[in-house]
Amino acid sequence: MKVSTKGRYALRIMADLAIHDNGEYIRLKDISERQAVTLKYMEQIMPLLTRAGYVKSCRGNNGGYKLARRPEEYTAGEILRTTEGNLAPIPCIEDVPNQCLRKDKCTTLSFWEGMWKVISEYVDSITLADLIRNEVE
Repeated sequence: MKVSTKGRYALRIMADLAIHDNGEYIRLKDISERQAVTLKYMEQIMPLLTRAGYVKSCRGNNGGYKLARRPEEYTAGEILRTTEGNLAPIPCIEDVPNQCLRKDKCTTLSFWEGMWKVISEYVDSITLADLIRNEVE
């Protein structure tokens, strides 16, 4: 499984919003500068996070973005799934129940299902608060 830059940057954006949360909206330009990510690319990621309800946005002079919830209420898994889609390591296990025509004959299916379980449990166990803990202490 490979996480794209969109997923990696989404986690960094959310972490930046959490670290710099003072109740005010944070300008995307400021996040872009701190994270060394182009403003243009961030403008592609922010609508995904906004539509998912993870961030609130405000236009205007004092506009920008801020978290919609507390950092403890987000998991890395949900943020990654918003930008990456399903985190299954192979396509044939994305459907529940499994629709693969070879599922009854596949000797490697249990391996892939186990790998997916480990990935899911891990990314769903890490909160945004966990990610920023070393930054805010």
